[in-house]
Amino acid sequence: MRPFWIEQALFNDGDLAPALQGAQRADVCIVGGGFTGLWTAIQAKQQNPSLDIAILESDLCGAGASGRNGGCLLTWSAKFFTLRRLFGEAEAIRLVKASEAAVDHIASFCQAHGIDAELRRDGTLYTATSQAQVGVLDPVMQALEACGIKSYYTLPPHEVAQRSGSARNLAGVYSPIAATVHPGKLVRGLRRTALAMGIRIYERTPMLDFSAGHPAVVRTPAGTLEAPKLVLAINAWMASQFPQFERTIAVVSSDMVITERCPELLQQMGLRDGVSVLDSRTFVYYYRSTADGRLMLGKGGNTFAWRGRIAPVFDRRSPYEAELTQALHSFFPALRETPITASWNGPSDRSVTGFPFFGRLDGAPHIYYGFGYSGNGVGPSYMGGQILSSMVLEQDNAWTRSPLTQGPLGHFPPEPIRYVGSIVVRNAIRRKERAEDEDRAPWLIDRMLSKFANAAGKADKG
Repeated sequence: MRPFWIEQALFNDGDLAPALQGAQRADVCIVGGGFTGLWTAIQAKQQNPSLDIAILESDLCGAGASGRNGGCLLTWSAKFFTLRRLFGEAEAIRLVKASEAAVDHIASFCQAHGIDAELRRDGTLYTATSQAQVGVLDPVMQALEACGIKSYYTLPPHEVAQRSGSARNLAGVYSPIAATVHPGKLVRGLRRTALAMGIRIYERTPMLDFSAGHPAVVRTPAGTLEAPKLVLAINAWMASQFPQFERTIAVVSSDMVITERCPELLQQMGLRDGVSVLDSRTFVYYYRSTADGRLMLGKGGNTFAWRGRIAPVFDRRSPYEAELTQALHSFFPALRETPITASWNGPSDRSVTGFPFFGRLDGAPHIYYGFGYSGNGVGPSYMGGQILSSMVLEQDNAWTRSPLTQGPLGHFPPEPIRYVGSIVVRNAIRRKERAEDEDRAPWLIDRMLSKFANAAGKADKG
């Protein structure tokens, strides 16, 4: 089953790149034809047009996470405190500003290269759907403003309800530095642009294995590709391909539903532009309208993968379709009679920190990787391209010096603690959210979550 976005994009762009045949060579081999791989190839080619770059994609470009996300182009500003704790204030400020600049870069690139990704720069709303969530971003807003970054504006409650289209949103803050895109059309547009730049793309060409010598040699079902530089850009699939990364991410689904076209109804509800709306839950509900008048709603933190294995469920209709549909109707009672066109889900690579990490595979100076976007990859994958292209070109700049290039910062507990613990925590968080929705004190669940976190930390140290 193809997720809705990529299936829709393929109606207008269904041509296939050939599979790799025979013994081939390139200056740079990139494994993975999603956002990270394509942005890395494009940015490296822009800086050094003479580079011969080849991309190997196991399916079709965009068939993985890049073609099945919610299409919310967001920044890292809401995570400023975590960035500052991990990397210090100066680097946190730089990364927030870089993530905001990525929105401009992607929009400008689409315009310059004629990519109709339905990109709408209408900002994002972070909302509160219970009293317990009201004001949670206020300290972050104040800290950013103290650093000269004005990313958010508090809106009065009536305007939050109006702009979000739902009375369930009791309060919120607005950031104009965000956009929504059709992710399938964006990734296929990047593919077309990469081909036009002379970047070779081989689709339906899975990597079977590779030799880590210099040059690296990647083996595929019908050939080999030899390259002095190798980039691994397969994201959530890294944990199952490389045992050393098994505990660096938790693979968890993000599930989505999308309605039939109902533009007049969306207008009446107040959803007149492409603003994205995210509530303040641990596993957020997020939604946005589309350019053709549909409403998409999603939620992360549902299906957890055992040992990071990508199970068949990730390529099917969402097993949480009924729950998501119920949530959609709770936000928008007026949509109860509007049919659901499709549901889907996909694997999200959640890192310990909530941020991606990059590095050299087992210390090899010519083999690079980057993954762990943690559910926010549409915009940050552009930054991933900046990092990986800088590493491939052996540049000395702010990206290659960034602590993001030092590999994973922390590990999850081993199995079965991670898997069982994930289910326990997920269920506890859901009970806490229900308690908050009903304005009941959730302190008992907070205590239980804290106890599990402490136990997991002790197991990890062991």
